[in-house]
Order: sequence, then C-alpha cells, then structure tokens
Amino acid sequence: MDKFFAQIEKVVDRFDELNELLADPEVTADSNKYTKYAKELGEITPIAENYQQYKKNAQEIADDKKLLADKEMAELAKTELAVLEPAQDKLAQELKLMMIPKDPNDDKNIIIEIRGAAGGDEANLFAGDLLNMYARYSQSQNWQFEIVDQTPGEAGGFKEVVANISGEKVYSKLKFESGAHRVQRVPVTETQGRVHTSTATVGVMPEFEDIDSDDLIDPKDVREDVYRSSGAGGQHINKTSSAVRLVHLPTGIKVEMQEQRSQQQNRAKAWQILRSRVYDHFSQENRELYDQQRRTKIGNGDRSQRIRTYNFPQNRVTDHRINFTLNKLDRVMNGDLEEIIDALIIADQTKQLEEMI
Repeated sequence: MDKFFAQIEKVVDRFDELNELLADPEVTADSNKYTKYAKELGEITPIAENYQQYKKNAQEIADDKKLLADKEMAELAKTELAVLEPAQDKLAQELKLMMIPKDPNDDKNIIIEIRGAAGGDEANLFAGDLLNMYARYSQSQNWQFEIVDQTPGEAGGFKEVVANISGEKVYSKLKFESGAHRVQRVPVTETQGRVHTSTATVGVMPEFEDIDSDDLIDPKDVREDVYRSSGAGGQHINKTSSAVRLVHLPTGIKVEMQEQRSQQQNRAKAWQILRSRVYDHFSQENRELYDQQRRTKIGNGDRSQRIRTYNFPQNRVTDHRINFTLNKLDRVMNGDLEEIIDALIIADQTKQLEEMI
C-alpha cells in the first residue's frame, strides 16, 4: 500500500500546484492555459478531497483506539470506531478506483467490424447473429447503431460487416469484445443433428472525429480513387462515380465505401473507418510493448485471441479470459450483455489495482 499512497500524495501535490497556477494572473490572462489547468483540477479534485477525508478518519481512528484503554471512554470509542472503520474501508476502495488510469478512448464512439472466420456459411451466419446481438444491446443503452459497410454471406449472415455505434461511453463498455468468438450449435443445414464449431472475429476500434485526423493520418499519405457504385445508391448506380476507395500508403490499409448515396457521404464514411483502422494498426504494432507496460489488461484486443464460446445446445456462454459462465445464452444473444460486460470491467479494474498496490 505504500506505493499506492505515494501515488496519491503526488496527485495531492499536483492539486495544490494547480490551485496556485489558477490564481496566477498570467494564467488567468491566457484562456487556453486556464481552461487546461481547470479541467485537470476538476479531474483530480475528488481524489484530493477523498484523501483529505481519509487522513482525517485515520487520525480519529488512531485517537479512538487509544481511548479503548480508558474505562470511562471505552464505550464511546467503540461506538465511534463502529462507524469510522467501515467508512474508512469504503473511502480506501473509492480511492483505489479513482486512481486507476483512465483509458483516453473510453468516451469515444466505435467502429465495430465482424467477420465470418472458420466454418464457412455457418461462420457467416454467426457473424450476423453477433451483429444483431450488438444492435440490440445498443438499443438497450440508447446508443445509435448504423451499418456502414457489408459483404453478405451466400447463405445469409455476413462475410464482413462494419457498423458505427455512437452514444455515451460506448468504447468503455465494448472495448473488451475484440477477439475470436466461437459458436457450438447444430447448423440449419445439418441433417444428422451434429453440433458444429465455427468462429467469427470481432474488432472494436475507437472512432476519431475529423479534428483528430491530422494527428493520426497525414492526408498526403492517402490516395483516393472514385468509381461507379455497384451496390447501394438507387438510381445513381453505375451512372455516377459515387463510390470511394481510400488507401493509406504507409500501411497499405484500404477502405472502399459505396453504401451511401453520394460520393460526399461515401468519402466521409470511408475516412471515418480509415482513421479507426490506422489507429488499430499502430495499436497492434505497439501491443507487445503495451502489454509489458500493462501486463494486467484483460485481453489484448487481438482478433485472433479466442475470448468467448457460445454453446447453443447447453444455453451457455463462457468468457475464457476471466472464466465467467452464464447459463442464459438465449438472453445474451438477444442483447442482454450487461452481466458479461460488468464482469470484464471489474476484472480489469481488479488486475490494475493489484498492479498498483
């Protein structure tokens, strides 16, 4: 715990420093600096205030324990300790949670990519089932869910489908969904009643707005091609060059978009996906170093990592990263993901706390 409290003391020192800076006339005259410091102060004020209360409680607890030896004061001391000690435990837990480093992408919207993998038609069908699962969960969270690109499977479902999910704290809740999802069930085409195993992969990437794009991608590094759409676009199909292809030259990442009606709409969606894919590419490239720095992270976002099994005959879903099982797969596939997501978040926080302490 000494390491933990040393970290809090640094935060308190910064709290005091920021209060002094915000009283400095030079800072108050510079709106950018003032806004920056005020924002940082707002973020750490709860930590500083809770720690001040924690230290006050600690002193009162120490004083009451001394009074236990005094016959006249012992009962009063016991009564106070019965209130103070549980409150102190609660404060300590709150401080631990407050000190967990915030993922800078937690408040972002996401681009989610789902692909049928091993298992042919059944894998594509399962990719469609996963898409519906996330769409229903999004609806329960009052998020906006929009399919922005799709390649249908020959027997249904999707070889690949890309969706944009926007709303409050989308990435913070769905970031642990990246990986290989395995399904065990009897396919509709199976005449012998045998259970088959198939997989679909999910990739969750934070969405970056236009204002962020220059930090991620130099526009000079992107080649744009326009061509006639062969998909959506109604009467404009094959009459106007509404489809857009973007190629990020340093990485070779390519995005093609023809789902929207106009070239302008397709270009905007293509850039949206390209920014997220380029970010994801460099995140994966640095993953080994990242994992060394955060050994405690639940999963690493690698789409090849098997993270979950959906067993239809037994109505069971298991998340292998935290050995968490629910015997209500039917509800999960209908978008009831809250228990799994909460368990993953708690496991991640617990492991980070272990690393801190």
